[in-house]
Amino acid sequence: MHFHREKRMARKAQRKGPGETQEEQSKEVPIKGRDIETMSKLQKLAAAVAEVAKKRRDPYLDVPSRSLSNSNYNRRKRLIEMGSKTNRRELFNLNQARSYMQTILVGSGCSRLIRQGKTTSIRGMYYMLKHNIEGTKENTFEDQSESDTVIEDLEVITGAMREELHLYAEPRGNLVGPLVVIDGENELDASKMGAAGYPIPSIVEPDRVKIKRCEAKFILHVEKGTVWQRFNEDKFWQKHKCIVSHGAGQPSRGVRRMLHRLHTEYKLPVYCLLDNDPWGYYIYSVIKQGSINLAFESMRMAIPEAKFLGLRSSDYERCQLRQDVTIKLDDKDKKRAKQIASYPWFSEKKHWQAEIKQMLTNEFKLEVEALISRDISYVTEKYVPERLKDNDWLD
Repeated sequence: MHFHREKRMARKAQRKGPGETQEEQSKEVPIKGRDIETMSKLQKLAAAVAEVAKKRRDPYLDVPSRSLSNSNYNRRKRLIEMGSKTNRRELFNLNQARSYMQTILVGSGCSRLIRQGKTTSIRGMYYMLKHNIEGTKENTFEDQSESDTVIEDLEVITGAMREELHLYAEPRGNLVGPLVVIDGENELDASKMGAAGYPIPSIVEPDRVKIKRCEAKFILHVEKGTVWQRFNEDKFWQKHKCIVSHGAGQPSRGVRRMLHRLHTEYKLPVYCLLDNDPWGYYIYSVIKQGSINLAFESMRMAIPEAKFLGLRSSDYERCQLRQDVTIKLDDKDKKRAKQIASYPWFSEKKHWQAEIKQMLTNEFKLEVEALISRDISYVTEKYVPERLKDNDWLD
């Protein structure tokens, strides 16, 4: 009797997701394009869970491990890849039941978004699914960090990008240059968007952002918006026929994906102008090889051919900078620098070992903005043009 009741509940849940009202269900639209494949992946996951339950076995999910120990550096491809290790998440395990439930809940929420033809932010998904479990004082999610982690788990389980699941993060980053895109229903020319440039969306997949025309010869990616503003105001992109982008520090997935698309679709070289500190080196590492946490996305985000244009440890003397523009390394900086030096893609390169060693010997770091002490436009009129002319970069 209990078994038949469970079957009826399962059929009802199949028609209407957790927390989904009849009104929401009526808002469904025809699924088309890439959404068909993504929905198929979610349905396959749900069917596998249901099949195990139908056989009266303990429901479980095998979640690929997103850890350092399960990440490998592929020397031939020159990027970080995810290994084959998985962690089993079981419903009838007291230590895993909560995360199991959360995974299924997020899958259901993403399915609802696709069926309704809508997108939401990762924070929006957190609020969409957060509720008190009936008959208990337990919440589905206590804070957003829980749902963010489960979203990444769902990505690796299904093999679908977060953006394909109709989820996005807060947009962060801009670009300017000879690039025309069709963003939704709008045609936007990134060379005619004023001081703000083109805000890079969180979702830049071809079905959302189409590149209509690109006449750039290369991409210059800078670390921060303040530096980017100098390149935009000085019309560096116009003089050198290039695209200048920034990621507001650590570039978001949308920024990295846009750089990857421009690099692969238009064969544009990518040069990175970043701070001379462990965090600048790490940003370059993420752009070039990918990140450990998102190793499963490296093929769609990493740019192994990217070059590090600067700032360099030798620039203190080379550019005749003053002592008062230096920033003393603290213990955290030194520890991080040594960690980065041990990465396989840095440890095997003598020039990178020398670069990091020189920074530690100097006992100070330099921000790109330090070049302003020479002249307000020194970085756009002298530093970068000379580096490019001399092919003076680190690989």
